[in-house]
Amino acid sequence: MNAIDTTAIRALIELTQDAWNRGDGAAYGACFTADATDVTYVGTVYHGGTEIGQAHQALFDTFLKGTRLTVEILEIRCYGSDTAIVVTRGESSKGEPKKLGKLATYTVVRDTDGQWRIAAVQKTQHKPFMEAVSFKFQPATRPAVR
Repeated sequence: MNAIDTTAIRALIELTQDAWNRGDGAAYGACFTADATDVTYVGTVYHGGTEIGQAHQALFDTFLKGTRLTVEILEIRCYGSDTAIVVTRGESSKGEPKKLGKLATYTVVRDTDGQWRIAAVQKTQHKPFMEAVSFKFQPATRPAVR
């Protein structure tokens, strides 16, 4: 993996953010492979870019109408020349988010047309209070600082 691929992977994550911010489900779904898996932070599982795009369009038209997605890439780890893991934190909100309270882990792959796409994403709501309790009673559960 080289700097060009890392830049392309960053651009892919930015494309998802841009599509979200425009409320464009089709463009959002196009960022995923045909057989992708999207596990939302509420636990819903969508399969394939088309379904992911259609479901998000329904959300953009209702519950997520007018929201903006803020994403910060925490790390990109490459596995060979065609696969990478991207860890992000972010938030969907109307206006500026107070905090970036959702974490997402993306598996991105170089698709058959040579473009980077999301093969899988799993989103989790960060629960700082529960995390603090865990660290207090089981200090060995605290991850190393990065």
